[in-house]
Amino acid sequence: MKTSKFSESQICSILKAQESGVKVAEICRTHGISAATFYKLRSRYGGMDASMLKRVKELEQENARLKRMYADVQLEATAMKEALTKKW
Repeated sequence: MKTSKFSESQICSILKAQESGVKVAEICRTHGISAATFYKLRSRYGGMDASMLKRVKELEQENARLKRMYADVQLEATAMKEALTKKW
C-alpha cells in the first residue's frame, strides 16, 4: 500500500484550512496536491483530529499486516493439501 507523503498533523492543517474558509484551489497550490487528492483526504479524514488520524493509520497498517499473514497461512495450507492428495 502506498504511504502518504503528509504526516497526520499536515493532513489536519490542510483540512482545517479549508474549514476556515480558504479556497480549495489555494490550498492545493500551497501544498502541492491535486484537487482530487484534497477531496480524497477530506472524505477519508474529515472531522478527525491528529490523534484520531494517527490511530486510523496505525489500524490500517495492522490490518495490512494481518492480511499478509492470512495470505501466507492460506498459501501454506493449500500447499499442504496438494501435497497430501498426491499419490507417491
